[in-house]
Amino acid sequence: MQSRLVWAACFTFVAVSFGSSVTRGGDWPNFLGPEYDGKSGEKGFKTTWTEPLKLVWEREVGSAFSSFAVVGNRFYTCGEQNKQQVLYCLDSDTGKVVWNIPFEKQYKNEHGDGTRATPTVHDGRVYILGAHGLLLCVDAKSGSELWRKQFSNQPTWAYSGSVLIEGDLAVASAGKGDGALVAFHKKTGEPIWKCGDDPVGYATPYPFTFNGQRYIVGFMGNSALIAEARTGREVWRMPWKTDWEVNAASPIYHDGHLFLTSGYTTGSALLKLSPDGDRLASAEVWKSDVLMNKFQSCILHEGNLYASDQNALKCVDFLTGKERWKKPRIRNGTLVLADGHLLLLTEGGQLQIARPSPEDFAPLGTADILTGRCWSVPVLHGGRLYARNLERVVCFDLR
Repeated sequence: MQSRLVWAACFTFVAVSFGSSVTRGGDWPNFLGPEYDGKSGEKGFKTTWTEPLKLVWEREVGSAFSSFAVVGNRFYTCGEQNKQQVLYCLDSDTGKVVWNIPFEKQYKNEHGDGTRATPTVHDGRVYILGAHGLLLCVDAKSGSELWRKQFSNQPTWAYSGSVLIEGDLAVASAGKGDGALVAFHKKTGEPIWKCGDDPVGYATPYPFTFNGQRYIVGFMGNSALIAEARTGREVWRMPWKTDWEVNAASPIYHDGHLFLTSGYTTGSALLKLSPDGDRLASAEVWKSDVLMNKFQSCILHEGNLYASDQNALKCVDFLTGKERWKKPRIRNGTLVLADGHLLLLTEGGQLQIARPSPEDFAPLGTADILTGRCWSVPVLHGGRLYARNLERVVCFDLR
């Protein structure tokens, strides 16, 4: 009898092991993932299929452009109810509401209503910046409020940057008198520092390490600046003029270089950073309109930038700005990278999975998973793909 029980237990273990070959890549606690680069550690997920993808759950949450944070089996995003912006905590396995809290009045806009920022989850707390400028910190388990701050320099299309957690700091892009970048103690909300008085842009503050020192890039309405993370001291800035002051795509730092991109008529630039006393200096490596990202961010992989900008899906050499290829009509899509595969969600709701290559973009699998406007970055977590349009969240099984 005992031997049969042991055999049954072993069989169950083997069946479970072989039935799910996905390797979890860890939590996805903030916009663009744990390293702020759109890259997931997930491995072994499905990249081709002969039958329709399995829909695990779907839920109407109301209008927002928020992407997702997924930590453990909790899923965080924003939506709208009763003419208010709402922060949601859902069960990531079922889509059931764990809690939801209205936190700011409704924001309406011809391009889409609701919250623009993505929740940030850290050490049992959730941070969200509402479209009208309310920065809220709540308990991740219950949704109970811990502290709040109000900013008063709302840009044309509302506050959009998510909160950055850097050490003990919660950093936001507030604008003008509130501080181009402003830092609070992440637990108490105590003000720590301000940097600059530039008009607010739409990008999330971006952290990087250069020569052993931590810095934060603020991509503002008409400039880019770099602050020393610990003190908020400004160490570099340059003018960056864009139509409507829409600087929204995430900067990228790699190997001493800083990459910036904007849409409309502005384009992109790669800058080489260097020490300059107690500040930083920069030299232009290249500047062109090869990439023009209105709001979607690039993925850097093996020396190439991949992006679905305002004109096309493209691959561009990082160090030279040379265009490798482009796919016209795939505009304003969102990308994540996992296990040597790009996962593209087009703005019309089609999922395309392909290996990143400087030669071509050749999808291995495609599926129409949503309709309507899809401008929010999808997330891959535990072998499941989470995506949304303005009002509906879907979860598909890629295990």
